[in-house]
Amino acid sequence: MRALDLYRVNAFSDSLTGGNPAGVCVLDAWLQDAVMQTIATENGWSETAFVLQRPAADGGLPLRWFTPGCEVDLCGHATLATAAVLQRRAAPKRAEYLFNTRSGRLSVLCSGDSYRLDLPLQPITAKPCPAALAAALGAAPKACYAGTDYLLHYASAAEIRQLQPDFAALQQIPARGFAVTAEADADDEADFVSRWFGGPDVAVAEDPVTGSAHAMLAPYWQQRLGRNGLLARQLSSRGGSMHCEVHGDRVWLTGCARLVFAGSLWLDQDQLP
Repeated sequence: MRALDLYRVNAFSDSLTGGNPAGVCVLDAWLQDAVMQTIATENGWSETAFVLQRPAADGGLPLRWFTPGCEVDLCGHATLATAAVLQRRAAPKRAEYLFNTRSGRLSVLCSGDSYRLDLPLQPITAKPCPAALAAALGAAPKACYAGTDYLLHYASAAEIRQLQPDFAALQQIPARGFAVTAEADADDEADFVSRWFGGPDVAVAEDPVTGSAHAMLAPYWQQRLGRNGLLARQLSSRGGSMHCEVHGDRVWLTGCARLVFAGSLWLDQDQLP
């Protein structure tokens, strides 16, 4: 058997009970895909990130993400969590981390306990809301858009809080996930709010705080509110928030991260590369 370093970080929060838990496993070489999927499934968090600690020739650290159900092309909160872990391991600490991923080059700029994540903007197209989707969510949105995820605009933050989706029905609709959103209440310091529900492959019913979804939510609300630099709040039971800026075809998400624990993951010899 051999021990590998495994961490848990609450991303987009500075508390032990808020934000989105992510696993981070730091590797010398890739494990078998099936082994990484098993680790992510056993962890049960919405994402487990696997990062190689030796950079590629271009200086980027290879990074992959697995939900309990599958490997995904983009994950925001686990990327932020990975940078938080690497910064704590480094001596001296680095100001920026570059990652090579399925979604291209991503970066995280570190400043104390604050992390600025640079993601590719996720485009969306307006479309009629499928009747099955409105029924599964329990209420029809005022507008519907589709991209990697569905974006569903509701009339108020109260509607977002009150949604009680039929998760089994959502599993019948082909999409990575479903972001429901509304302008924040007038007395809320946030500009917009959201929740995110997983599609049939990811094995996540409701994600606590979804960084990648804000790569489409931020430009959407920037256009509607007519300003850049927005505060977003995700209304899950754990909750979390981030500051969003749109820069051309990139979206910057800034938030906190809280290291919860560090430990050792023991693997059998036949599970090692």
